[in-house]
Amino acid sequence: MENTKWILDQAHSELFFKVKHLMITNVRGEFQNFDIVVDANGDDFDNAKVSATADVESVFTKQKDRDNHLKGEDFFDAANHPQLKFESTSVVKLDAHNYKLSGDLTIRGAVKEVVLDVEFGGVVNDPVSGHTKAGFTINGKINRGDWGLTYNAALESGGVLLSDEVRITAEIQLIKEEAEKAA
Repeated sequence: MENTKWILDQAHSELFFKVKHLMITNVRGEFQNFDIVVDANGDDFDNAKVSATADVESVFTKQKDRDNHLKGEDFFDAANHPQLKFESTSVVKLDAHNYKLSGDLTIRGAVKEVVLDVEFGGVVNDPVSGHTKAGFTINGKINRGDWGLTYNAALESGGVLLSDEVRITAEIQLIKEEAEKAA
């Protein structure tokens, strides 16, 4: 099979995170500007190479003060580290609809390995655009402290303001780049 490049369909993709706040509810945020490129063997994503970036300045939680705090030195430090980066080290097909995606996640210059669960939705021809598309749902958990994101505050009632665990969820549509036709 031929090497196939898949690029992000930004209009049909989302990258979210959730953190427990006050230890009673989850607060959700998203990165509104991110990119993913996948090099695969045709329509087979086993052993594919995945590269992704997210612009820290695009973090959005529906509250401007919180967004600015996340961009600041207590968290992502956007002035010195403008992007989060992910480079896969392996993509393993578990069955027809599930993969394990392992790779190096870089936040604030620190690189740590993460393992994500990927549900493969399939490959279809989009009747509106005419492009071949692949769909994925990605889920995982990280400990924010592993990347130096340790800001927190003790609560009077016990516990802390923010959990260390961050849940990551992405809904991704990729567009298959069509080879140039020879003239």
